Formats: sequence, C-alpha cells, structure tokens
Amino acid sequence: MSFQIRNILLPTDFSDISESAVQHVRVLAGVFDAQVHCIHVIDEAYQYWSSISPESMPVGPPPENLKDVVEARMDRFVTELLAGLKREPIRVVEMGRPFAEIIRYAREQQIDLIVLATHGRGAVAHVLLGSTTEKVVRKAPCAVLTVRSSDHEFVMP
Repeated sequence: MSFQIRNILLPTDFSDISESAVQHVRVLAGVFDAQVHCIHVIDEAYQYWSSISPESMPVGPPPENLKDVVEARMDRFVTELLAGLKREPIRVVEMGRPFAEIIRYAREQQIDLIVLATHGRGAVAHVLLGSTTEKVVRKAPCAVLTVRSSDHEFVMP
C-alpha cells in the first residue's frame, strides 16, 4: 500500500501562528506534487449585537463586506507565503463555525492531509474558548498534522 497525498488543506486565521504551518505545507506539496487548498472561515458569531432589543444593531460590518475584505487578505497571504508552488493554491473563504467548515471542505474536496497550526493556549483558555484544532483533529476525515510556532517553548508538565 502506497501513501499518497494529492490534496493538502491549510486552514488559516492569518495570524503569525498560522503562518508557522506554511513551511510544512510547502515541503509536503513539493514532495508529493500535491494541490494546496487554503481556507479561512469567518466565524458566524463575528457580529456582536449592541443590545438585545427590537432596535438592536450589529456592531460588525455586513457579512458580504467582511467576506470581500477577507478574500483580499487571503490573496495577499497566498501571494506572499505560497508563491512558487508547482500548482496555484486554491483559495477558499467560508462563513460558519470554523471547525465544521474545515471538516466539511475536507470531506467534499477529498483532502488527504490537513496542516493546522495550534495556538497552544493554556487549559483555562482552552475550556473557555474551545479549540478549533482539537475539534478538527477529532472529527477530520483524513490525517491532520498540527504545527506549533517555532518560538513556542515546550515545558514538561
């Protein structure tokens, strides 16, 4: 049985931490001649409401405006960090719950490997915020490679 990676999914939130996964993706895409798919998911909960009443207004911009901004940022991300790959990366911007959209996309596009950076938050932040990375690892239909920032210091528990 041979091991093939034809499609690699790189989820990004455009943070420095998420950029730490890019080098791994570049190497793997080169070795396996794989297609890279870059995805950013706009969290559906991004719009916070100023009050809860019939006259309440969302604080954030309309979703269509936000999507335009994020698509431009995705273009910069791919142009700056993924230039020179054999195949032009596929750019995807979705709205929804990040872990669910990443998993849905991986299933629909027959992704072989998800390369995902992890913020490595502490236990309290993890309980309060949840972990997109952990949810993707547990529910993904394919292999998941998690990458920590190179400046992350490992401390033995």
